[in-house]
Amino acid sequence: MALGNYSRVGNRRHNSSYCSTVTIAVFVGLCLIGVWMITSSPAVPGQNVDVPAQENKNELKQVPENNEINTKQFEDNPGDLPEDATKGDNSMPEEKPEEKPDATKGDNSMAEEKPEEMPEEKTEEKSNEETKSDDGSNAETQNGVNHTEDEDTKTNDEETNTEDGGKKADDSEGNAAGQGDSEESSAEKKPDTDETETKSDENAREDKGRETRNDQVDEKVDQKDDESDKSSGGQANNQSSGELLPSGAQSELSNETSTQSGSWSTQAAESKNEKETQQSSNQQKGYNWKLCNVTAGPDYIPCLDNLQAIRSLQSTKHYEHRERHCPEEPPTCLVQLPEGYKRPIEWPTSREKIWYHNVPHTQLAQYKGHQNWVKVTGEFLTFPGGGTQFQHGALHYIDFLNESVPDIAWGKRTRVILDVGCGVASFGGYLFDRDVLAMSFAPKDEHEAQIQFALERGIPAISAVMGTKRLPYPGRVFDAVHCARCRVPWHIEGGKLLLELNRVLRPGGLFVWSATPVYQKLAEDVEIWQAMNELTKAMCWELVSINKDALNGVGVATYRKPASNDCYEKRSKQEPPLCEASDDPNAAWNLPLQACMHKVPVDSLERGSQWPEEWPARLDKTPYWMLSSQVGVYGKPAPEDFAADYEHWKWVVSNSYLNGIELNWSSVRNAMDMRSVYGGFAAALKELNVWVMNVVTVDSPDTLPIIYERGLFGIYHDWCESFNTYPRSYDLLHADHLFSKVKKRCGLVAVFAEVDRILRPEGKLIVRDKTEIINELENMARSMQWEVSMTYSKDKEGLLCVQKSMWRPKESETITYAIA
Repeated sequence: MALGNYSRVGNRRHNSSYCSTVTIAVFVGLCLIGVWMITSSPAVPGQNVDVPAQENKNELKQVPENNEINTKQFEDNPGDLPEDATKGDNSMPEEKPEEKPDATKGDNSMAEEKPEEMPEEKTEEKSNEETKSDDGSNAETQNGVNHTEDEDTKTNDEETNTEDGGKKADDSEGNAAGQGDSEESSAEKKPDTDETETKSDENAREDKGRETRNDQVDEKVDQKDDESDKSSGGQANNQSSGELLPSGAQSELSNETSTQSGSWSTQAAESKNEKETQQSSNQQKGYNWKLCNVTAGPDYIPCLDNLQAIRSLQSTKHYEHRERHCPEEPPTCLVQLPEGYKRPIEWPTSREKIWYHNVPHTQLAQYKGHQNWVKVTGEFLTFPGGGTQFQHGALHYIDFLNESVPDIAWGKRTRVILDVGCGVASFGGYLFDRDVLAMSFAPKDEHEAQIQFALERGIPAISAVMGTKRLPYPGRVFDAVHCARCRVPWHIEGGKLLLELNRVLRPGGLFVWSATPVYQKLAEDVEIWQAMNELTKAMCWELVSINKDALNGVGVATYRKPASNDCYEKRSKQEPPLCEASDDPNAAWNLPLQACMHKVPVDSLERGSQWPEEWPARLDKTPYWMLSSQVGVYGKPAPEDFAADYEHWKWVVSNSYLNGIELNWSSVRNAMDMRSVYGGFAAALKELNVWVMNVVTVDSPDTLPIIYERGLFGIYHDWCESFNTYPRSYDLLHADHLFSKVKKRCGLVAVFAEVDRILRPEGKLIVRDKTEIINELENMARSMQWEVSMTYSKDKEGLLCVQKSMWRPKESETITYAIA
């Protein structure tokens, strides 16, 4: 009472004895406080650990398994491939069951041989606040993992004092990635917990209760907006800590929301939240999207609709006006939607019909309707499955070809083909029934929107032309090439265009030519047939068969490319000439055609000297020409690199993309891997009704031949330019560390505008990249009013999944070079 009266001075007392008594009481009290502080000092340093945790409360962290792996995950640098595909999520050693019966389940690092425990895909959220117990100790969260025992908390406090010489908490937190580098270092941090037992039972119960709530929070995934606040109240989440990603609504993460471990947040946390929100809002306001005002309207392809460049061409004799003419600066405007656009019809129904308003073009129906290409049927465009050479259906024609030349062996020996002048790609569309992938292409010409029809149907195709430049594919990759009335003059100018097919065709591969010169006797047809005979003999192509399809009334000639150089060496006249040894058959980006032939590889370990394994065995098999003496993209011996990449993507697809991310795969048909390496992502999706366009960027290691060897397909491309496809072509775009690389060469705004152009409304974009790139892309997506399905990051690496909306800006921007 005396102390209380002294600290709240009410009435002055002048009695000297009374003052002496008060002075003595104060002195005794100060002594008691000093003794208490000395005895409780081991717990004090632990309080400092909370500071960085509060400062980083919005970051979604995961426990690093290995410092090197987490620093550069899956980038094209030696040594950083999918070791994370074979490691668990927690760097802490496996606890004894009796000590931590639940918290360690599915989270220990002992399971290094299980690729499904790769840390890259596990989402754990770091607590936003550390709750302190009454005696000064705190239940702390380190590296995104909550310890559920009081002993762990106290042990870590002791380690901070004894082993680190009393290092400050920010040093400890700053080196978080190194705290769990190995099982040995983790094991060294387990021992003494005697001092923990000095805590009162009441404090222990309080700490344990708070840490249990932290465990629940760590396994929770932020809901959107208001739901994140509710989670701070300790709402339970029954997911096990070993689960890769939460499912359902729980999978929607947001960097703008946070989950608190206590009932109230701190002022510092609230202020930091508001500051980040304001910065994000300012960034979003910084993007001023406008509609592209162009002559092509909703069908705008920047590199094919550069009318200013086309008008300046000196000649269009070789279809130069159908080739790529990219603007110096790629557009940053958004392409408008066709009026009445609807969500595309799903595969396989889409093969037979699509919404008319999605591709509102009728000219082709009028021009080719009698050949069963396409018809207008009410609000639909319907596709009877016919073509110029197979009016009675593509399947009959496909089987007729196999009967004529059994060596074709659809879906076994012949897996990946090139279809030249494909029309609406019904041939490629029905080859799916025979386990064959067709890379179909045709120019953007008077056959109005033929490639757009194909893509809307769910059939792979690109806009391209055989003109003056090489096709964007490696040499010796296609098992067969097909041309059904493709209107390409193969025989002229020394056979330059046919020689380009010879470049991309495998040794021993087939050229299937279904055209009027094969079976008609008109003067022009006879002249072309004779010229083709001379040319193919000079190229050493063998005429395997000439057969006529009685039902369709068409003839087909099938040729085989030589599998050796014997014929080349025996030719009396070296025309067409052999290419110079310095001419690389794989070089294909923006290069002029060469009227020459490349020699067939003779070394048994050189690509092209052997035919690939039959499908589907070739998908999993390491190509015979990938040698252990070669270094793979990720720094391992090439065969190991290939196998590790495949295991990684199988695990990611199975545990994250199929089960973790909120994605309706029944609505996904057309997919693109915007930066493919070995084709692992596409290979992991083989059981789904999905085809994947694998894009190997021109500034990446040239692994596209490996992708074809697996029975997959792809194309070279530079993402600083527009892709040769119509707007709204793809249901899913997947970009693994693409944006951080392309940002070094061109602006992200233009690249993201291209993403918006080729992605369908309600389509998904999945990005794996550096955290700063993820944040920048998330802001762009939000500024376009896209839905952010989920986002998280750990150790400067992040994952973003967003869904495109139907939103279009009201303002427009005139692109002068695209105006007629």
